[in-house]
Amino acid sequence: MTTAPITGRKVFIFTASAFGVIIAVNLVMAYMAVSTFPGLETKNSYVASQSFDEDRAAQLALQWTVAADVEGDALVLSITDQAGVPVEVAALEATFGRATHVNDDMTPEFTFVNGRYVAPVDVAPGNWNLRMLATANDGTKFRQRVVVYIRPKT
Repeated sequence: MTTAPITGRKVFIFTASAFGVIIAVNLVMAYMAVSTFPGLETKNSYVASQSFDEDRAAQLALQWTVAADVEGDALVLSITDQAGVPVEVAALEATFGRATHVNDDMTPEFTFVNGRYVAPVDVAPGNWNLRMLATANDGTKFRQRVVVYIRPKT
């Protein structure tokens, strides 16, 4: 059995092919990263930073604890005070979606039922984020991101 000698042309073709694959994969990954980026969190970070410490102190003074889970076809959000008593907020806004992209984002319509906020949702298993903004009765804003892991049905 005779083999053809390795020539400069063959080395060039092999090297160019290897780099071509690497560059193609990098371009695909860069496109996927840019196309799924949800955008800016704030329009002007300098302006937002001016009241950050005061906003944080006011939020911490509320001493609220937040928990969220999906029970059946409902997203259940629990907000309690330092004594464990359910808190009924003046206003509640939320976005429920995947951590990696905005395609599945939804705005749940919560109803206060038996000390918890409940909203119907239709979600697949995996990691989800609930980004919420609750307004206390005194006007204090309470922002939090709650990670919700939905296990596959077995």
